Amino acid sequence: MAVQPIRLFGDPVLRTAADPVTVFDKELRVLVKDLTDTMTDAPGAGLAAPQIGVSLRVFTYNVDGEIGHLINPDLDLSDDEQEGPEGCLSLPGLAYDTKRAFGVVAKGFNMFGDPVTIEGTQLLSRCIQHETDHLDGILFIDRLDREQRKLALKAIRDAEWSGQAPPTVKVSPHGTFGKAL
Repeated sequence: MAVQPIRLFGDPVLRTAADPVTVFDKELRVLVKDLTDTMTDAPGAGLAAPQIGVSLRVFTYNVDGEIGHLINPDLDLSDDEQEGPEGCLSLPGLAYDTKRAFGVVAKGFNMFGDPVTIEGTQLLSRCIQHETDHLDGILFIDRLDREQRKLALKAIRDAEWSGQAPPTVKVSPHGTFGKAL
């Protein structure tokens, strides 16, 4: 098991659009395993690669006992909407009602480069949208209305973890994956 430190709000990697995966190799499979182990250990319903300091379009999910991953996701969202509580491992202890599409069809790839389609509603849809937002440098608090976002930012400033420095990162020779020291 390779549990990695989770990056917290304020770390620039969380606000940077991640790069598409172009090589489906052993290093990518290790990343998926690290994401899965870290998500399960947290515990969380999902985890995106930028949350462990890797700027690649990869996320894992664990919804209703179904654990999976998706690489280079492309989403087709339903017109129907849902609103419900949403939190984030990079903003520990915070949860706010967030509006999302009720359903999603997500297309992408698995860790071997095979095409994958995931269809989901409710929590799975919310999770896929939330994690894909991470890959675009968007946090769920960005989707809140002005008043709720203001409250969220105050809660972040007051949080015990606010302002913590990100872990030191060592970049591989290929410059694609980071490992916390």
